[in-house]
Amino acid sequence: MSNNTTLVLGASGKTGRRVAARLRLHDVRVRAASRSSRAYFDWSEPGGWDHVLRDIATVYVVPPAVPGPVHELVVRAEAAGVRRLVLLSGRGADTWGDSSFGLDMRSAEEAVRGSALEWTVLRASNFDQNFDEDLFHAPLLAGELTLPAGSVPEPFVDLEDVADVAAAVLTEPGQHAGRTYELTGPRGVTFAEAVDLISRASDRPVTYRQVSPAEYRTALVEAGVGEDDAHHVAEMFVLMERGLLAGPTDDVETVLGRPPRAFEEYVVRAAAAGAWRS
Repeated sequence: MSNNTTLVLGASGKTGRRVAARLRLHDVRVRAASRSSRAYFDWSEPGGWDHVLRDIATVYVVPPAVPGPVHELVVRAEAAGVRRLVLLSGRGADTWGDSSFGLDMRSAEEAVRGSALEWTVLRASNFDQNFDEDLFHAPLLAGELTLPAGSVPEPFVDLEDVADVAAAVLTEPGQHAGRTYELTGPRGVTFAEAVDLISRASDRPVTYRQVSPAEYRTALVEAGVGEDDAHHVAEMFVLMERGLLAGPTDDVETVLGRPPRAFEEYVVRAAAAGAWRS
């Protein structure tokens, strides 16, 4: 029996919920799966994966934060008759060397590239929405963002662009097979500049302070983050400071035919929605 259903894993997450909504607007049949969805999916419970993979043509995957499970998922997807897989990964995953950061993403890419499926990898820079939906939000509300990031800029990418690219790739079979897209915003922005833009747009007195990676790790642990997780997050900033990923790419425009959204556009949109209103 032929089918055209797309399975979106992590469907309640930052990218998953955006991708699923776009696919539905394209009249694509979507099976939204997560630990809180009607179609239950948990990376730690592989016994339940076959059920959500049944009668699926295409899968959108956000890998878990541990190496290994995507290999098993790929094996089961092939056995279930899945034809295509789109993987979200991190910008420049092949340039991180022997860093402990990103082992999960490198493992996932290896599993996907070695499969018999038609695959596409989307490597995204840090999201704009980290400032209002994730780890930078609470410090901004408290009035100061403290990170081990200096003058090296980051080409933050808007999650709306990532979701637009993912939806395009998922609905255009064959056109993106075997491709890896590096998704960034149109220019690099330092964290100090990002915080200044947020402060001005939201009319809040917010400052940025640079600390060492060791100080940042200690602060994360004191805030309740596990030692391994704290080390991995701090290691991300060590990689960023090398400057290898500071430049933007044109891959968003390659897929969508338009330039990516500017960081300033995101800031205005989030501030108007009250993202940094205490």
